[in-house]
Amino acid sequence: MERKAVVVGATGLVGGYVVRELLVQKEYSRVMVVGRRALEIKHPKLEQALIDWEHPQEAASAFEGVDDVFCCLGTTMKKAGSKEQFRQVDLDYPVLTARLGKEAGAVQMLAISSMGADPESRVFYNRTKGEAEEALADIGLPALHLFRPSLILGTRPERRFGEAAAAVVMKALDGVMTGKLASYRAIPASVIARAMVRIALAHASGVHIYPNDIIRVIGAELTPGEDEPETKTGADKNV
Repeated sequence: MERKAVVVGATGLVGGYVVRELLVQKEYSRVMVVGRRALEIKHPKLEQALIDWEHPQEAASAFEGVDDVFCCLGTTMKKAGSKEQFRQVDLDYPVLTARLGKEAGAVQMLAISSMGADPESRVFYNRTKGEAEEALADIGLPALHLFRPSLILGTRPERRFGEAAAAVVMKALDGVMTGKLASYRAIPASVIARAMVRIALAHASGVHIYPNDIIRVIGAELTPGEDEPETKTGADKNV
């Protein structure tokens, strides 16, 4: 069956990889990118809808016929400029995306959250991510898949000095982070994207949360002749 995917946050690091993964999957005949800026890539399957998030109903037509919604929205406090703006990007916009998807009949939503997401956390970042997870679960989509990566590795369009410095450290420590520390290892954006698409193709219903170490396993690059990894290992959780 041919499917339509809608991707928000496609101009970001993980979102760009998600789009490229979707375009090579035969199961998807249409890949709709929804956002404020257009991608510079061309492909017969790729469609783009430029919207203003302040007028979300303008995006409703872009969601028509959608099967799978991929939400890769995210920012930093420095880029957002305030806690209010941060919550808008990391909580309000993903919830709007989920609502538009449900109204259009989407079967599932796959969203990037963060390691440490917890609505009761004293850390603003983690608390916001946890509140976003709860709000997305409350929308009531048939399936919701939440991905909680550690530090994300990759070349971003904009320079984030703090993250770049942390990435250097995390790469240097990667080989010694074993046992319980292994779950904190930095993870390439391409691995997260592959995991998201593979989970989407598994068609599992319900609410699932995928911690960093599970994302690594599901999104691992395959060697020639290797079978696809088992994709039903996400931890079920009511959020």
